[in-house]
This record gives sequence, structure tokens and C-alpha cells, in this order.
Amino acid sequence: MAHKIAKFLRLFFGCHAKPERSFHFGGKQFPICARCTGELVGMITGIPITVIWGYPSFIFVLLMMFPLILDGFLQKLTTYESNNFLRLITGILFGIAFIFVFIYFHRSCVWIASMILKLFGVEPSTVDRVMERFML
Repeated sequence: MAHKIAKFLRLFFGCHAKPERSFHFGGKQFPICARCTGELVGMITGIPITVIWGYPSFIFVLLMMFPLILDGFLQKLTTYESNNFLRLITGILFGIAFIFVFIYFHRSCVWIASMILKLFGVEPSTVDRVMERFML
């Protein structure tokens, strides 16, 4: 069972799972690298954060994603070598932001659906009333 979960996590994150870029516990390597572990932790914690405090502006969400992108590209394109702690932290920020992106995507889909219904002649006040239930 654990092997199947590890395989799923590697596929889900597109993770290389390099031993030198992964955490180890009890002599065993985590199934995904430090950065992907951070993303997973961020996604899991992003849900209750959103429920309790809501979600920030889209610009702030993009800023939360930027450290992972910068760290990853610097490492890929230069001789800079990140460390697992930094990979974990940037992954957590990215994972939380990823949850917020899903919320923005959901809201955009609901808005587009409401515009389509209005284009087809459904009473705008009716559409607005129904769509309020789908907005987070």
C-alpha cells in the first residue's frame, strides 16, 4: 500500500525524488523530494487557512509562488544549489498559493457561467441570486 501511495505522489507532483534532494526518516527516503513535500504540506494546510481566514488578493498569491519559481530556476540555470530546508519552505508557500489559485479558478468559472446564462436570456437577477450560492 505504501508503495502505491509513493508512486501516486511521484506522479501527482511530477517529482524526481532524488535522494540528495529528499528528506530521510528512520533511514528511509521520503517518497517525494523536499520541494514536493513542501507543496503537499502547503496544499493540506491551505484548505483550513482558506476556511478560517479566507484568501488573499491574486497579486499576493502570485508573490507566494514566486520564491519557488525563482529558487527552482536559479538552481536549474546556474551553479546555485538550493538546500532542502529552503526547498521545503518555498514548496509550502507555493502549495498554499496553489489552493488559492483553485479558488480563483472556481470563481472565474462561476462568473463565466453566469455571463453565459445572461447571454441566453435568463433573468439577470435570478442568475445573480443562484450564482451567489456557488461563490466562495
